[in-house]
Parts: sequence; structure tokens; C-alpha cells
Amino acid sequence: MWRLALVTVVVLTAAAGGYWWWWHRQPVVVPERTIPGEVRQVTVEVLNGTDVDGLARATTRLLRASGIDVVHFGTASADTFTSTQVLVRRGDTTGAVGILGILGLGTLIVDEDAELLLDVSVYLGRDAAGLIGFDP
Repeated sequence: MWRLALVTVVVLTAAAGGYWWWWHRQPVVVPERTIPGEVRQVTVEVLNGTDVDGLARATTRLLRASGIDVVHFGTASADTFTSTQVLVRRGDTTGAVGILGILGLGTLIVDEDAELLLDVSVYLGRDAAGLIGFDP
């Protein structure tokens, strides 16, 4: 009789332990996978606001090597810039902050322009000339 009681206690304890383990187990976490094309790429234009030839082209190469989608580069139509300006053209500042980090210089300015089909405009100033090896 005592053996039956002992077996019953052992079975009930094992069942209770198994139920407790099942109830408190950690859920299986499946890592999220990115679907190609799902992540939105930031589109950028780089404009040379200095008299240093080739500055926009060289900066474009630097940004593209860092994974930034530079869709246009050229010369700024404004006067010569003394410092680099990174303009946000659409509401999200994430891309502009990333570009500031890559360049290591510049000022972030929110200047939304719905007519431009890009996210960020980079106006290179004289301070950017030393960034890529040009002598300012």
C-alpha cells in the first residue's frame, strides 16, 4: 500500500513539474527576415557649393561606398558655402543623420520640398574639401 502511495506521489510530482515547465517555457522567437526591396533606401543629391573641382563626385563615391543611394551630383547654383549643409527634403531625418555620421561634418537643416523626388540634399562647403583629400 505504501508503494502505491509512493508511486502516486512520484507520478503526480512529475506531472506537476512537467505542467509547470510547459506553462512557463519561453516562447520560440523566430528572427525577422527582411524581404529584398522592403527596406526603403534613402535617395540623396550631392551638390558642390565650393570652387573645388570634383568635390561632389568624390563625396558621391564616398557615400555610395557606404551604401547611400546618390541619385544626382553636380554644382550648387547658390554662392560658395563655407560649411556643409545636409537638408532633409522629406520628413524623416534618419537618412540625414546617417549622412552626417559618414561625412563627420555638416549641419542638419529641415527644409522640406515636395517637388524634389529625393530625401536628402547635401550642399558641400569648404569644410568638406579636407574630408576627401582636397586642399581647401
